[in-house]
Amino acid sequence: MRIDLTNKVALVTGSTRGIGRAIAETLAACGARVAVVGRDLAKAEAAAAEIGNGAQGFACEVGDPAQVTALVEGVEKAFGGIDILVNNAGITKDNLMLRMKDEDWNAVLETNLRSAFVAIRAAQRGMMKKRWGRIINIASVVGLIGNAGQANYAASKAGLIGLSKSVAKELASRNILCNVVAPGFIKTDMTDAMTPEAVQALSSQIPLDRFGSPQDVASAVAFLASEHAAYITGQVLTVDGGMVM
Repeated sequence: MRIDLTNKVALVTGSTRGIGRAIAETLAACGARVAVVGRDLAKAEAAAAEIGNGAQGFACEVGDPAQVTALVEGVEKAFGGIDILVNNAGITKDNLMLRMKDEDWNAVLETNLRSAFVAIRAAQRGMMKKRWGRIINIASVVGLIGNAGQANYAASKAGLIGLSKSVAKELASRNILCNVVAPGFIKTDMTDAMTPEAVQALSSQIPLDRFGSPQDVASAVAFLASEHAAYITGQVLTVDGGMVM
């Protein structure tokens, strides 16, 4: 099965490194022109240059709704439209609820959930005119099962799932599909800093007995962005090695 995204434009938030970078690289390898988004314009432009295939870098603080709206408008102007929107940017500010500050709750919800709402609201207009679109939101298995010390993060990711299902129902008649990819433990810079004992303890919770890779997530996103997934919407695809089956 070959995934062909030639002539498609993809906007991927939080795509200068980690899972977002893998998603941007994979979509570009499938033929899409990618808007690479990060807080730092120089880093976004450098990543875009490395990704190639006409990728361009954009700066955006996704916690700011005005910047998100301006981002969508800027990408549409630069590329002539957006076909694929991947809301990947996210932050954590972990703490037990007893010690969690209001500002830490708000920051996580604003960055992880409200930014996706604002981006979808802005991008759907162009998709509706073309009667074609793919919206893929990157959540987490934590949004399905919760996690002590991550009430804000879990709430944001659970909210992203509910948002996605509502968007899928609203936009299905215009051939705009909205799905969620929920990663489990993925090997990133953060997990690289963990001790071998901690890695083993977490791996023991996973039937496949290993962490996933950013590419595992990116491949799922590319599939959902393609015509091979044309009859799939409102779904949550967990990429977790079987952890929450």
